Amino acid sequence: MKRWTYSAAAWAVAFAGLWAAPASADSAEAACEIYPKGSDHTEVLIPCTFSQRQGFITIARSDGVTHDLSPEGDTAGNFRDQDGRKVYRESGLGDQGLIFRFQDQSIYVYWNAKVLEPANEDNWTAPFTRADYDTTTRLNCKAAGDSGFGSCPAGISRMENGQASIVVQNQLGEQFTINFMKDIVTGEPYANATNREVEARMEGDTWILNFANGEVWEVPLAAIEGG
Repeated sequence: MKRWTYSAAAWAVAFAGLWAAPASADSAEAACEIYPKGSDHTEVLIPCTFSQRQGFITIARSDGVTHDLSPEGDTAGNFRDQDGRKVYRESGLGDQGLIFRFQDQSIYVYWNAKVLEPANEDNWTAPFTRADYDTTTRLNCKAAGDSGFGSCPAGISRMENGQASIVVQNQLGEQFTINFMKDIVTGEPYANATNREVEARMEGDTWILNFANGEVWEVPLAAIEGG
């Protein structure tokens, strides 16, 4: 386990609400973010419909493209599309969605379609917008003493070699930056910051940040690396 000194603003009670993948329903309205292969930046975020039945998946995009995926073999997450090309499903978005890796692109399917809302006071990730960052999202966060996770808005600026700086904000409007560099996590405080220790570790494809004051943050690797 790696341990660093972390400078961050004090957090209050986190936002309520989690997202869950469609389970009993055959289909659900979603948002699809489409990355060209190998790219960490995209301007394509469109409505889509995600359907699943007996392991077969259909992603119908609003731009007229439809992906019909059939399970392949006994390994979960392996598929073939309608043209026989291999497709891999990943869980790097946590409970916010799924990632599908095609030969020429990656599709991030978000269950909460509010990410499609325009940049205004009702923006799902306000005050962060895609005009200022490579992408925006909400991260799972839990204040000290909370039994469950809420969500916090974040703006993500990506860099080469799978690195990123993520600016996050709590309910009180306090912001700070988390820098995810190779094998190290550092923090840059904004206003009213205090120094405190944090334990940062990887669990699967998610960074878990445990602060000495009891706060917990989860940052999916996909948020850092993009497509």
